[in-house]
This record gives sequence, C-alpha cells and structure tokens, in this order.
Amino acid sequence: MNQHRNSAPAITARGVTKVYGTGDTAVHALGGIDVDFGRGMFTAIMGPSGSGKSTLMHCLAGLDTVTGGQVYLGDTEITKLGDTELTELRRERIGFVFQAFNLLPVLTARANMVLPMKLAGSEPEPAWMDQVVKTLGLSQRLDHLPHELSGGQQQRVAVARALLPQPDVIFADEPTGNLDSRSGTEVLGLLRTAVRESGQTVVMVTHDPVAASYADRVVLIADGRTAGEISGPTVDSVMAAMRGLGADDLGNAGSSNAPQPIGVYR
Repeated sequence: MNQHRNSAPAITARGVTKVYGTGDTAVHALGGIDVDFGRGMFTAIMGPSGSGKSTLMHCLAGLDTVTGGQVYLGDTEITKLGDTELTELRRERIGFVFQAFNLLPVLTARANMVLPMKLAGSEPEPAWMDQVVKTLGLSQRLDHLPHELSGGQQQRVAVARALLPQPDVIFADEPTGNLDSRSGTEVLGLLRTAVRESGQTVVMVTHDPVAASYADRVVLIADGRTAGEISGPTVDSVMAAMRGLGADDLGNAGSSNAPQPIGVYR
C-alpha cells in the first residue's frame, strides 16, 4: 500500500455548490458536494453526461469559482484565494492533463515539458526530470516538435509537464479522449505508475469504465451530487454502477477497440 494513503486528504470538498445563471434560467450544476480525495491515490470521477463531474473537477482545481462551500488543497482553502493567489497555487501545486494536449507547436518536447516551471522562475530537478523522461519513454523524442510526435507521445509530453513540478495533485480531464486504444492504455498505465512508484495523487474525470478501472477508487456523481463510490473498481463493477445511474455514454467499454487494463499497472 502506498505510504501516503493514511495521511490527510490531498483535496477536500465541503458543501460545494455551483449555480450558473440566475432566476428561472439558473442551472444548479453542483448541489452540495462533500468528498475527500486521498493523498497518493488514483481517484476517478464518473457520472452520466451533465452530472456535474467536470464542473466538480474545475472547482476542485481552482479553474472555476464555487457558489457555496469550501475546497481545500491540503490545509489551504482555495475558495478563499484571489485570482493572483490561485494562479500561483495552480502553477506550483497542481498539475493538469487534458483531452487536448495543449502543446505549443513551435517548442520542442523538452521545452514544452519545462515551460510552466520556467514561467514560474524554477527548473525541474535534473534527476527527477531524467526519471520522468525515462519512465515515459521520451528520451529519444526530447528535441522533436509536437507535429513530429504521435498523439500518444504528445500526451506523454503533457503527462511529463504535469509531473515535473512534483505537484500536490494532478487533475486529468478525459486524458485518453483523443487517443487510440494502445496510446490510451499507455497513458493510463503511466498515471497508474506515477501513483504507485512516486506517491503522486491523481484525480481523473472520465466517462470510460475501462479508464476508471485503473483507479484505486471511483467517485460517482449524479445530478450534481455524490451518488456512491467504488473501491478497487473493475470494468464490470463500474459499468454496473453507471447503468444504475442511467448512463448511456459508456465509451467503448464493450468494444474490441477499447483500451484494456494491463495487470502490471494495477
């Protein structure tokens, strides 16, 4: 078991609400969320389309403001921070991996990896960068531009960019959404490895039961509220839970094209 799992949560949400608009047109995206995300764990957030899972992640990561309630990153209440403080916190303590790779086309893979740290006036530790690059299989790709890389390699660069600052939490929003089955499997395995070997905390939003099966735990969201959780998720247990919530967007889980769990990463 990861040695970090018994310590205080990496992320805590208490009574989190989010309302878009006012009056008769108001949309209640989150209706009072209470949830903890364990340090050194890989947690997936799942729910039907429109359930509020992406909104929750954006509020947890300080990318969106809450209407009510509190979000804590460790002991820091991020819902009390101003824009400048939030920018610094996201830069120094949070890593992001999105469905879109968000690489600058004129920069090499190496330059894309270290850009956020350079903007913050810091540099990755050389030994840590060597370890990340080797683990991600990018040693021979550091001087390549994004258009010279496959989609899977571009997403590996994005994962490296998130890992290099050694953040408190990495948020991954549908990180395999633009990848083929093989590349998606590789990226999920790499996130799994980061949790197991480096004690990284990963919170991933996904609609895919196969992707969720790489997590230690799945938090289920429905109609803007928590709707249960699954410990030690499998593809079958996640699909059953999602069908119980009325989900009809279960990715490719029943298809031969779906990424398959790899035992070494579990």
